[in-house]
Amino acid sequence: MKAIVISGNGTNCEYESSFACRLAGFKSVDIIPIYEILTGSVSLNDYHFLNLAGGFLDGDDLGSAKAAANAYLFAKIGSTSLTVSDQLRQFINDGKLILGACNGFQLLVKLGLLPAIDNQYFTQTVTLTNNDMGRFEDRWVYLAVDPDSNCVFTKGMSKIELPVRHGEGKMVVKNSEILSAILKQHLAPLKYCDPKGNPTMNYPANPNGSVEAIAGLIDPSGRILGLMPHPEAFLHYTNHPRWTRENLPEQGTGLIFYKNAFNYLKDKFG
Repeated sequence: MKAIVISGNGTNCEYESSFACRLAGFKSVDIIPIYEILTGSVSLNDYHFLNLAGGFLDGDDLGSAKAAANAYLFAKIGSTSLTVSDQLRQFINDGKLILGACNGFQLLVKLGLLPAIDNQYFTQTVTLTNNDMGRFEDRWVYLAVDPDSNCVFTKGMSKIELPVRHGEGKMVVKNSEILSAILKQHLAPLKYCDPKGNPTMNYPANPNGSVEAIAGLIDPSGRILGLMPHPEAFLHYTNHPRWTRENLPEQGTGLIFYKNAFNYLKDKFG
């Protein structure tokens, strides 16, 4: 299996994401600038696992990741009539996996790849906007995992802890029907919670005021996951701020996301 991590135009977590893929078992992991996709010198179709890393795409002009989403949707690849969204559609149809963390989540939402209710891809129905506190939040948070979700990445998890660092992480929805569908179809596998595992709207456990405490979304297939916390930032117990005071497992919780991805793809394409 081959993994690709998109870089360029303000991403800053591509090396951590690549390292996470390698630790999880991927032997081939390429960090590819978005320009190589847009010129046609590299194709997403050659990979099995697409990682959209965190950062500040295009300086968050037009809102976080909106300028990048427009490029993916409308810029032509090389001299062809195809766009990156055409490659993404084929990637999804082929049964492959996509993980977007933080700025990558913002990109997936603004591309309309999440939540993609009724498989309506490339139709935006939710967005991520300014945190209720009106400032950048850099902290560790607890996350409750929905046991009824079909998310490939969160298999075997319950309550976990990951870091967040964002200024635009508050999820809002187009209307109440969209929110109802997200909840009924278990498309929100991760919610901000208190230390006891109860989803909460209270700050700072919920760092941004996201509706229904939603911290991540999947599409109906469970193969596309976007989340505001950074799984690539917790791969080893020494990444945790309390590692000198608590007896933590050697493997950081974030690595499980990538191992689940590897195992799924190995079973499907191995």
